[in-house]
Amino acid sequence: MNKRTEQNLVQGNILRTLLSFAVPVLLALFLQAMYGAADLIIVGQFAGTNEQSGVASGSQLFNMVTMVITGLTMGVTVFVGDAIGSGKRAKAGRGVGCGIAIFAVAAILVTAVVVPFSDQLALWMHAPAQAFAQTSNYVRICGIGTIFITAYNVIGAVFRGIGDSKTPLVTVAIACTINILGDLLLVAVFHMGAAGAAIATVTAQAVSVVCSLFLIRRKQLPFDFSPRCIRFERTCIHRILRIGVPIALQELLVQFSFLFIQVVVNGMGVVQSAAVGVAEKVCVFLMLVASAYMQSISAFVAQNNGAGCWERSRQALFYGIKTALAAGAVMGALAFFGGSVLSSIFSNEPLVIANAHDYLKAYAIDCLLTAVLFCFIGYFNGCGRTAFVMIQGVIGAFCVRIPVVFLMSHLKGITLFHIGLGTPISSAAQIILCVIAFKALQSNMIRS
Repeated sequence: MNKRTEQNLVQGNILRTLLSFAVPVLLALFLQAMYGAADLIIVGQFAGTNEQSGVASGSQLFNMVTMVITGLTMGVTVFVGDAIGSGKRAKAGRGVGCGIAIFAVAAILVTAVVVPFSDQLALWMHAPAQAFAQTSNYVRICGIGTIFITAYNVIGAVFRGIGDSKTPLVTVAIACTINILGDLLLVAVFHMGAAGAAIATVTAQAVSVVCSLFLIRRKQLPFDFSPRCIRFERTCIHRILRIGVPIALQELLVQFSFLFIQVVVNGMGVVQSAAVGVAEKVCVFLMLVASAYMQSISAFVAQNNGAGCWERSRQALFYGIKTALAAGAVMGALAFFGGSVLSSIFSNEPLVIANAHDYLKAYAIDCLLTAVLFCFIGYFNGCGRTAFVMIQGVIGAFCVRIPVVFLMSHLKGITLFHIGLGTPISSAAQIILCVIAFKALQSNMIRS
């Protein structure tokens, strides 16, 4: 990899550089979102509501697992980005090796918990009786593939840290294609329902890891790495976990709050359960631009701070907010006015579609708020201020979102729109906290 590729985030026009990095991240996130979307779309078209509810509940749980792993890998992204930005090749290599060791252990632990206790997890989620077996099967099979999900996220974190957002795009495109073909074969042809969708997803993740390793061997990486780097080194572990654990804990608690929503809705009936699953899949796509900016700004800020370009990092935040807001306005309009059309992609049940649209009307507000919030989170992650990211996430989840959903669920004539309002209300509270923290951080930088 040449010098220009190594340092592409600390040179050139800020907006152009940020966009050139963010667009491949966006496309990769879009294709990655197609994993779960393909499961729900194909199950919705070729199986019944019970199977769809099983996929909806099971994927919600496993989305929480994936988000926690992704949060932990942010420690690798920031560590590697900072080392590359400051020209420390050996340090970056040690960080990569230590990250591999840490996440190998994490994958084993998650598998040991999820696979044998899938029934208990489905019971804990209050999976509707008609969809209990389907939920458990989906969770168990995805649990078996945890090692591939973990490996994919670690590799993606390394590539983002060195400023390469194109290689993960290639691997996820291949895997997405395999997942869709697998869903069509196992669900539409062999009628394996939720279990078939889970098998296709795990197989696709495995292929993405193999492709990533193949491409890595053909690249000239901007850091020194050998198998000897794969070990537990106290300094690297401390740095990676100090950044990654707060993000992972925040993701765990935030996703738990969304899981709480699923649990509340599961108690309303199988139609509402499937509807929220459908709406959440639509929301993943509606939030893609904001999510891409969050990951891209994290890598951008980590490299530029490592190179001492603090003002460049600050300007990237504001460019991100402005452009993400424009996309958020479009996504919000689609959710509010076209929620039924979007939901019909995932289900052919009229009642499911109508309830999903109700839920999406609340998310239409959040499309604008998330555009701002995610950019701030990316900035703080890149600065290594992940403890604050965790705090604001926990406050949003447990002090706002869960109480609002709990109170709404006890109202007379409750609809999924009322349940969904908990999300934009919590986002608004988190933005206020981010603005206060940003001003405090800037004041400290000026004084220092």
